[in-house]
Amino acid sequence: MPAGEAARPAARETRGRGRPRAFDRARALERALAVFWKKGYAPASVADLCQAMEIRPPSLYATFGSKAELFLETLAHYERAYWDGPSARFLAEPDVRRAVADFFAEAARILASPDTPCGCMVVLAAVNIAEEEREIRATVHRLRQATQQMFEDRLARAQDEGQLPADCDVRTCACALNTLLEGLSLQVRDGMDEAALGAVAALAVRLLPQS
Repeated sequence: MPAGEAARPAARETRGRGRPRAFDRARALERALAVFWKKGYAPASVADLCQAMEIRPPSLYATFGSKAELFLETLAHYERAYWDGPSARFLAEPDVRRAVADFFAEAARILASPDTPCGCMVVLAAVNIAEEEREIRATVHRLRQATQQMFEDRLARAQDEGQLPADCDVRTCACALNTLLEGLSLQVRDGMDEAALGAVAALAVRLLPQS
């Protein structure tokens, strides 16, 4: 899931008179994230993004290069901020069933949290980005595939350790888990509340065959 991107040198933005204020890149990305999440990539204008980030268009282009590059960096920030921790805990938990149950419980809380825009940005981007945005679509595809690969790697390890039966189709199970995770994001976007989302997420562990 995680995807990093090299940071550009910090910019400085002057607001009216007085000394220039240091540019807070993380804060700017959080604000851009909220705009992209609410409006989608195409409808979010440079003006919308600049207003949210409290910078001017020349600063946006100097710092991020383009709207597309800003979106890609925002995606990377989103992955680091929201999913690096759950992913690390998922891979570190020695019991595969507990790992799956805990990961999906945490995912439900993240997706439904009132403190963040609803739904997974990577999943929503996959259905909202135009065909001609090839770099963005390729990045989103890579992130989605990375999540499925994470599931597959963890299940394969569990199979080697005897926690899953030898005839378990690890790839299919990983695909099922990834499909459930992506489906949860779309459901919360459509208004599913946290309790219902958590109840569905709790079914994830039942997708694993008994050893």
